[in-house]
Amino acid sequence: MRILGLPLLDQFKQSHADARGPLDAWRDEVERSQWQTSQDIKQRYRSADFLANNLVIFDIKGNRYRLVVQVRYWGGLVVVEWIGTHAEYDKKKF
Repeated sequence: MRILGLPLLDQFKQSHADARGPLDAWRDEVERSQWQTSQDIKQRYRSADFLANNLVIFDIKGNRYRLVVQVRYWGGLVVVEWIGTHAEYDKKKF
């Protein structure tokens, strides 16, 4: 998969250093993946949640952070939409 929006992750890692390792691991794994359906994601990330419009919510660093991406299965793209703390996520509407 190809990831768009990496500068958003890089910016987040600057202010949340403890997220660096988990986000780098997530990025590496996603770039080596070829997701065809949401089931492909669920097999690897059991805690992932799925919303309308192919939005996927990933728990990062033991659910301390939430990463929201849109997956475009047909084109092999993962678009970073938002990242923040769990508390910030609870205030958002997706």
